[in-house]
Amino acid sequence: MNKLKLEMKNIAIEFPGVKALDGVDFGLTSGTIHALVGANGAGKSTLMKVLAGANTHYTGQIYLDGAPVEIRSPKDAKNLGIEIVYQEVDTALIPYLSVAENVMFNTLVNRMGKKQIVNWNEMRKSAKEVLKKLNVDVNVNTLASELTLAQKQMILIARCVVEKCKFLILDEPTAPLSNSETQELFRVVRELAKEDVGIVFISHRLNELYEICELITIMRDGKLVDSMPLTRELEANTIVEYMLGHKFEEVYEKHPCKIGAPLLEIEGLTEKEGKVKNINMYVCEGEIVGVAGLVGAGKTELCKTLFANYQYSGSMKMKGKELKNRNPHQAVKNGFALVPEERRKEGILVTDPVYANISVAAMKKYTNGLAVVNKKQEKEDARRMIKELGIKTPSENQTVALLSGGNQQKVVVGKWLNSEAEVYIYDEPTKGIDVGAKRDMYELIERLAAAGKGAIYATCEFTEILSICNRVYVMYDGEIVKELNVADTNEKELLYYSTGGK
Repeated sequence: MNKLKLEMKNIAIEFPGVKALDGVDFGLTSGTIHALVGANGAGKSTLMKVLAGANTHYTGQIYLDGAPVEIRSPKDAKNLGIEIVYQEVDTALIPYLSVAENVMFNTLVNRMGKKQIVNWNEMRKSAKEVLKKLNVDVNVNTLASELTLAQKQMILIARCVVEKCKFLILDEPTAPLSNSETQELFRVVRELAKEDVGIVFISHRLNELYEICELITIMRDGKLVDSMPLTRELEANTIVEYMLGHKFEEVYEKHPCKIGAPLLEIEGLTEKEGKVKNINMYVCEGEIVGVAGLVGAGKTELCKTLFANYQYSGSMKMKGKELKNRNPHQAVKNGFALVPEERRKEGILVTDPVYANISVAAMKKYTNGLAVVNKKQEKEDARRMIKELGIKTPSENQTVALLSGGNQQKVVVGKWLNSEAEVYIYDEPTKGIDVGAKRDMYELIERLAAAGKGAIYATCEFTEILSICNRVYVMYDGEIVKELNVADTNEKELLYYSTGGK
């Protein structure tokens, strides 16, 4: 069978104040799994959005099997057999529709558009067949809003399979997945490649790429650095150096910080519906406390309960004073800050400018008695924060949606630095950001600790816990099962307790 070849030649694109792509060449062949990597802001997602028809004002040429093609809309891409599954899977599904309706969504829309009668039984049957093919065990009548992130991702892949895609782009597909869910995704990707689907696999988890990809393309600052076969001879450190443009020290050297008196003390914290149960923990001034656990252990639920997204019972004290967080507004007044896992959905105002995001948690500073906002002061503080955090943006007026993932994350943190928070809660803070931005995040957290702030660092990345934290609480099934000093533990022990070990 002849292999299809998709080629991008001299692709360039500009946004206000930013040249996002600068003469990039990229090629993808059917039946291959091709890694696309680069630091945040390198242009990976921008390049793939050109292929998917989301970035329409590009210059350059795209060829399919040697013939020039125009991709100026998502419909153009679909007609050529090009599909994309974005990192933010929630935004691509219709939450109030069933699994079957979401899988067959485009077929459903086309039929209704042509005023054809929809055979609902046939639609559900077709959805079941494709889900069975992908080994996805989910009831097709379940609403999309009730699915896990891993299930939502599989539903989107199933939709692409239904449409008989020839090329599939997966943007950070493993970021929200557990190890077992990642392996299941790899199985599905390999099966699709066997059926001659060409796959672009964007990921910051370099170790995974060796397991699944045959080729790798590296980008930096909107340009192509190199494309080559991905073998074990090509070391991860070398890839990182290509990405950053300079040598990178893999191990983060933790800086000692003076730990003071207890800052936050929690006893018997239980979420109303039992998502987290009987949590006893404390955080001292200047301390970074890890919360480790696998996907589904209850880490996110604990973070959100502390921030009063959920109702709870139990005792909470800040500097010895009893307090009650009745809602997130009260939590902010009580000195809590939350950097959520789903930053685009819960952490930033994506359609607003950078300066508005940075001021949003501290509006009292910028308003007078008549609630008139001092925009000049807002922008001045935003420029200071942009410089302090190294946020890559043309100006404080840039829309946050146009920033890279790592820079969006810095904006999320920046808004809390602008408040008067005492305890910073980080839920998977490095999810979807590159190694350079990860180091920036570590340094920022340590700087806050040095100023006497407390930090709760929740993640399933155990190497991060060992790199940045002083102590760690291990969670399993919504409960804390073990407390450990980071200096006296290792990844193996963390994994043991995370999987229910006693």
